[in-house]
Parts: sequence; structure tokens; C-alpha cells
Amino acid sequence: MFEDKVVHITKFVAPEIIFGLGALSQVGDSVLRLGARKVFVVTDEGVSSAGWVDTALDSLKEVGIEYECYSDSTSNPKDVEVASGVEAYRLAGCDAVLAVGGGSPIDVAKAVAAVASNGGRINDYEGVNRIIHPLPPMVVVPTTAGSGSEVSQFAMIVDTNRKVKMTIISKSLVPDIALIDPVVLQTKDAELTAVTGMDALSHAIEAYTSLAATPLTDVHAIEALQTIANNLRSSVASRTNLKAKSAMAMASLQAGLAFSNAILGATHAMTHQVDGLLDLHHGKTNAVLLPYVMEFNMIASTDKFVRIAEAFGECVRGMSSWAAAERAVHAVRRLTRDIGIPKNLTALGLNGSYIPQLVKSALNDACLITNPRDVEEEDLTEIFRKAL
Repeated sequence: MFEDKVVHITKFVAPEIIFGLGALSQVGDSVLRLGARKVFVVTDEGVSSAGWVDTALDSLKEVGIEYECYSDSTSNPKDVEVASGVEAYRLAGCDAVLAVGGGSPIDVAKAVAAVASNGGRINDYEGVNRIIHPLPPMVVVPTTAGSGSEVSQFAMIVDTNRKVKMTIISKSLVPDIALIDPVVLQTKDAELTAVTGMDALSHAIEAYTSLAATPLTDVHAIEALQTIANNLRSSVASRTNLKAKSAMAMASLQAGLAFSNAILGATHAMTHQVDGLLDLHHGKTNAVLLPYVMEFNMIASTDKFVRIAEAFGECVRGMSSWAAAERAVHAVRRLTRDIGIPKNLTALGLNGSYIPQLVKSALNDACLITNPRDVEEEDLTEIFRKAL
């Protein structure tokens, strides 16, 4: 598998993981084990209305843990929301953080924990390894199958002045405990299921083709994308299909482990800028851009694209490597069509006048460093134009 190259793994980071139907009920015990006395609970209005936060709070009450709730996070969390959360955390005298929600509340929870323990503003920590002091204990319960934030060392926060999504990377941001309960996915509509599932797929593919990929990340990435290929359509089609929901929850988890340790690529470097500028759903933007970036990257990682095609169940026997690799792009495009993803960026409200600004910002995104093919300004411009 990897005998032809020298492998270096400096560290593979992952939290304690509890997975299964009813895992949400273990919130109280998990927080208690970490020594918390008062927990800062970060969520959003949608998750609260679905009843999952009440379940988590009941679990905290059962073990005598006090809490303070914060539900002001938005779909693309902003630096001002983090600042507000830090103030609330400190005023309430909290000593631990619990996130119940999708990628956005989880990222806010991580950012609040970072600033509460390190000071300053979340903007001070943009980039890699700028968090110095230990964070308070963190427990995370994802309510979507897509972001992988429950196991990652990433947090994505919008700088409201620059209208850019900041990438914050630190091993300190890996939660202490991740509780994954597929039951909570049953309250997500078809569109959210589709775009979060495509987010997980983009994580798996970009981690697998990343320059920082290792045998440890590859096994998680391939298993995740094969699971998504086999189950995302079924999960989108039915809210009550617990078999598909469980599979997608596991795929999101494995894709999260892969990208947290292998980082990502040009798709995310570009998507972060579009989302920061137009406040779009991250998974939807990823889904639109992913096939175009795959076409660009194929020349640098043809063998891996063949493996991606095989994971999708494409019949590539007898094909040249290049023709087989093209089937990977075809398979992704067919999946996006089947689950109702828009065809292009124009359908998302983007027009060509934004491209120079988006390209300039993307060139500074940390995810571009591990893209398998060198990317220049003109390359990003061409990809954006093709995707319009």
C-alpha cells in the first residue's frame, strides 16, 4: 500500500468517541468525567426547536451540572458572535464547553473556549498553531452528518470586517469527547441532509488527495467516501431511515478524522471565501466547486482518483488510468444531481465580478498548502469561471 514511500506521522489527533443510538443521553456523565462544574452550552435556534438541547440539559441536570445556554450562532459563525459568547461564558463563571449542533455551533464553541483561555480576539488566532494555553474541557454533540467538527482541529469563523472566513487550526481545538447519535439526524430536512453529506464527501476526497495524507488518514477517507456513495441518496430520501443515518454519521466522523489530520485542499480554500462573502451554506458551496477542483487536481493524483472511482462503484476495468480517474469526477457530479445540488455558482448568487476578490483571499488560505497540485492565481480564476 505504501511500501514505495517513506511515511512520517508526527501525531494523529482524535478525541474520545462515543457513537450509537442514544449517545446523546451520555452528555451529563461525559461532562462530569471531565471535572466540569458549570457548562457553557452552545447551540442554535434550529437545534433547540428540535428538542435535542432539552435532552442534553436534562442529562446535565441528572448529574447536578449547572449550565449557561448560548444560541446566537448563525450558519456562518462570525467573530462578533464569538466575542459575545466569550463575554457570556465569563459572566456566567463557566469552566467547560458543550456544543450541541452542526458545524457552526461547534466552531463557535471551540472559538469561545480558545479566547476564554487565551485572551484577545478570535481574529488573533487565524492560521496554524497560534493557540498557546490549554482550553477548558470540551464535549461536542454533532446534529448533522457533514462537518466533522466534532473530531477536528479546525474552527472556521468569519472576519466581519474583511468578509473572509478565517481558518483556525490547532490541536487544542480537538474536543475531549465527541458524542455521535444518529437519531438526531432524523429532524433534518432533505436539503440540509444533502448539503451536509456533500460536505463530508468533500472532506474525504480532499483529505485522501492531500499532500499531508498518510496511511492512517487514507483508510478513514476511503471508507468515508465509499459509505457516502452508498448511503447519501437513501439518507436524503427518508428522514426515518436509521440505517442510512447511522452510516452517514459514521462517514462524517471518519471524514472528519481524515481531514483533521491530513488537512484539505483547493475546494475548501475557495469555498471559505465564497461563504465569507455571501454567507452561503458551506456544504452547498463545496458540492458545487468539488468536481471542478477534482478536474484540476487529477493530473497530480491520477492513481488516487482511480481509487475514488472504484469506491463509488464505477466499473473501470480495462480503462486507462486517466479514463478511470475521470469516472471519479463523473460519479461526484451524478451524486450531486441526484440529491438536488445546484449546478453552478451562479445558481448560488455569485457573479463574475467577485472572482478577483475571491481569488486574492483564497491564495492566503491555509488549506491551499496541502492541495496535491500547485495552484496559482490564474488557476483559481479559471476554476471559479468554469464553476459559474
